[in-house]
Amino acid sequence: MSKKILMIVGDFAEDYETMVPFQTLLAVGHTVHAACPGKKAGQSIATAIHDFEGDQTYSEKRGHNFALNATFADIKAADYDALVIPGGRAPEYLRLNPDVIAAVKHFFDADKPVAAVCHGAQILAAAGVLSGRTCSAYPACRPEVELAGGKYAEIAIDAAVTDGKLVTAPAWPAHPAWLSQFMAVLAA
Repeated sequence: MSKKILMIVGDFAEDYETMVPFQTLLAVGHTVHAACPGKKAGQSIATAIHDFEGDQTYSEKRGHNFALNATFADIKAADYDALVIPGGRAPEYLRLNPDVIAAVKHFFDADKPVAAVCHGAQILAAAGVLSGRTCSAYPACRPEVELAGGKYAEIAIDAAVTDGKLVTAPAWPAHPAWLSQFMAVLAA
C-alpha cells in the first residue's frame, strides 16, 4: 500500500542521503514530498557530498542541486504517513526551526514511521524524541543522542537499527540496510 512520506531537507543536506531515499521510495510506489523551510516547490537546495577518505572525519564537496516538490509552509504533518530526515550539514540549522521541531514531534506523538540517517539525529535530539530509544547516527552525533536520553547504537557504517518505528543509520553506506528496514516498518 502506497504511503505519503515527508522528507525534510535543507541546504547542504548530504547528496546521497537525500537523492537515494527520495528516488527509492518513489520507485516502489510511495508519494514523497521533499520540503525545506523558507523555500517553495520548484526551488532547489544545494547538496553536499560527504566521503570517507581516511581523514579523522568526512570530506565535503559541493553536490547536486535537488529540486523541492513541496512548499514547507504548506506542509501539515498530520497528512503524512512517515518522515525521512537526511543527514549532512542541514540538520545543524534545521533543528533550530520551531516548525521543523513541531513536525518531528507530531510523527513521534502519532507513532508514525521515522527514518533518520547520519546527522539527522541532531534534529531528533533537538525535538526531544530520543529518550529511551536506540538511535544510530554519524559517530560525531553520539553525544547529542546520549544527552537527549537516547542509547547510541554503535554499529557498522553500512548497518542500520530499528527501534519501534524509528529507523536510523550512521551514513549513506548504510542505504541498503536503512531503506530495507524503513520499508519493512512502512509495510507493517
